[in-house]
Amino acid sequence: MEQSKVEFVDNVATITMNKPPDNRFGLQMMDEFDAALDEIIAAKARAMILAAEGPDFCHGGDILGWPDMPRHEILAMLRRYNEVAYRIERLPIPVIAAVQGLCNGGGYELALRTDLIFATKSARFSNTEQQIGYITGIGGAYRSAQRAGRQLAYEWLLTSEEVPAEVMLHHGVVNRVVDEAELLTEVTEFARKVAKGPALVHAAHKQLLRYAATNGIQAADDAMVDLFDPLIASYDLEIGMKSAVDVYLAGGSFADRPQVPFEGR
Repeated sequence: MEQSKVEFVDNVATITMNKPPDNRFGLQMMDEFDAALDEIIAAKARAMILAAEGPDFCHGGDILGWPDMPRHEILAMLRRYNEVAYRIERLPIPVIAAVQGLCNGGGYELALRTDLIFATKSARFSNTEQQIGYITGIGGAYRSAQRAGRQLAYEWLLTSEEVPAEVMLHHGVVNRVVDEAELLTEVTEFARKVAKGPALVHAAHKQLLRYAATNGIQAADDAMVDLFDPLIASYDLEIGMKSAVDVYLAGGSFADRPQVPFEGR
């Protein structure tokens, strides 16, 4: 891999964009992401971090070759971007973006394909696609609206303003804002913690939230029992229930319960 790298530590996989200072991506980086996702699935990682080298997370897609590209090649490229972004979004594990500096255009859209976003205090988020005459090509417009609401998302699209991380935190786009030097430490500690949890439950909750967001509460209710069914026979539920019952019978509280050694099966 020349423009990205993938690493595994304690059941946590990290894909890092490695094309500083702007980490603009093209087909090569997307192909590397695709290969990295294959590795992550094969390794049965239980959490993933999307990070970036350099001062900025990502300025977006590399548009230098666009003026000379035929229409069909541009459309094929966008379809490829969306295929890989879809894989990131549909991974059955928690995916956390670690964002520093500028997160613009396609970079913001990639961050929106993750489940959680941790950002530094200096991070800024923006969509500048409309300034050069095209739309958010990786689903950013409506995913931003899903988190922040239609009115704000459309305002940000109209103005192309760089929205500070603290504002994004206030409106529910970002989960946590941390000091610059603490970003990777904070994200890694969080990812390692959730990776020790019941992976099957994390996957089911992720699927239920997606059902509710795309099809409504009733659809999620309809799917819930079916998603619960395989959990009943899981090893993780067996040991989790035993731990909870033991603590209850001993007169303790949930907070007193030791870490359950979930295995994700």
